[in-house]
Amino acid sequence: MIKYKLECKGCNLKFDSWFASSNEYERLKKRKLLTCHNCNSLKVQKTLMAPQLINSKSKSESKFDTKKYQKIKKTIKNYQKFIKANFQYVGDNFAYEARSIHYDSKKKSRGIYGSASKQDLKELKEEGIDAQMIPWIEDKNN
Repeated sequence: MIKYKLECKGCNLKFDSWFASSNEYERLKKRKLLTCHNCNSLKVQKTLMAPQLINSKSKSESKFDTKKYQKIKKTIKNYQKFIKANFQYVGDNFAYEARSIHYDSKKKSRGIYGSASKQDLKELKEEGIDAQMIPWIEDKNN
């Protein structure tokens, strides 16, 4: 695995991403599968990086990162629990259901959640329908 620091030339966002190898990065770049998660631009490029050296300080930082990750994961799980208890799951029909609630004045406004593509979310936004994408952690009991 290799980690690259990437920069979007469209919105100047800098972020890290992991790849199986440097060849995998090149393959994804060539096939235009690397996009900015902020603006969906294809203008994503590697930036200069300094190598990471392993020492006792970085070991303590990784422990902190693990704690930070666990805290974030717990927060996301709490959000998921709230959403599951208070909203109706509509599966892959999210875009259709959101439109039918928005355009049909006879339908009672209700909270829904489900799956939608980035394109669907973009189209909903263009139509003035408020929809948000949130991180979702699948329940895995290993």
